[in-house]
Amino acid sequence: MSESASIGIIGGSGLYEIDGFEQNQELFVETPYGPPSDALIGGIMHGRQVWFLPRHGRGHRLLPTEINHRANLWALRRVDVRWLICVTAVGSLKEEYHPRHVVLPDQFFDRTSRREHHTFFGGGIVGHVSFAEPVSAGLRSILAESARAQGLSVHEGGTYVNMDGPAFSTRAESETNRSMGFDVIGMTNLPEAKLAREAEIALATLAMITDYDCWKIEESPVTAEAVMGHLHANVTAAKAIIHRAVARIPAVADWPEHRSLDGAIMTPRPLWPEAKVQAMGKILQRFP
Repeated sequence: MSESASIGIIGGSGLYEIDGFEQNQELFVETPYGPPSDALIGGIMHGRQVWFLPRHGRGHRLLPTEINHRANLWALRRVDVRWLICVTAVGSLKEEYHPRHVVLPDQFFDRTSRREHHTFFGGGIVGHVSFAEPVSAGLRSILAESARAQGLSVHEGGTYVNMDGPAFSTRAESETNRSMGFDVIGMTNLPEAKLAREAEIALATLAMITDYDCWKIEESPVTAEAVMGHLHANVTAAKAIIHRAVARIPAVADWPEHRSLDGAIMTPRPLWPEAKVQAMGKILQRFP
C-alpha cells in the first residue's frame, strides 16, 4: 500500500492550466529507457499531488511512434503515481458517437508494430500480467460520473483500436475496423495501458472524439485542421472532468491494479539480474 499516492495525467500540453491546480514545479526525470516526452508538471489539486505529462511534448513535437512510452510511465511511477488518467483524441467508428462526445473505453485492440515499447520486462526477467480487463473499472466510473456532471454526452465502455499512424486511416482500413465492432481509433493509448498495468498503476482513458475517421463518406475525410477545431473544445471539457475527478480518487493505493504483478513474474527471484532490477526501479520495489 502507498499513503497519499500521486495522480498522473497524460494528455495535451495545455491540460495543466486548470483552475484550482497550484503548479509548483517542473521535474525532468532521467530514466533507464531514455528521456520522457517532456518534463513532468507537478502541483496540488484538491490537496492531492498531481503530475501532468504532455504526451507529444510541449509544442506537439513527437509523432505517435516517436513517443517513449516506457520512459513516460517509468517517470510517472518514479514520482509515486498510482492512478493515471489518459486524455486522448480519437476518431469515432460509430454513427452515434459524435465529435465532442466522451468515450470511456474498457477494451483495446492492438494494431501497432513496435512491441518493444509495450513492456518493462525482458533482459533476464519475464513477466506476463493479466490484461483481460485493461482499464481500471473504479477509475473509469469516477470519470463517467465527472463527465456526466458536466452535462456531456458520455459512452461507457467500448473498444479502442490502436494504429501506428501518423497518417489517418484509409477508407478500407476504417471500414474494416467498423466491421470488427471497434468503437474508436487512436494512435497512442494502448502502450500506456500495458505499461501502466506492469507498473501497478490504475489507468482509465478519457477518449475525446474529434472526427468520424473517414468511413462516413457523406462528410469530408478527417484532416488535421478539422481535428484541431474539436480538439480545443474537448480540452476545455477534459479540464472540467479532471478537476472533478481528482477530488474523488482515493489516497491509498489498494485497488486490484495496484497488485497486478502478484503471480505475474515467471523468473525465480534468485535469477533476476541486478542491473535489470535497478533499471525497473519502483516497479519491482515491493519484491525484495
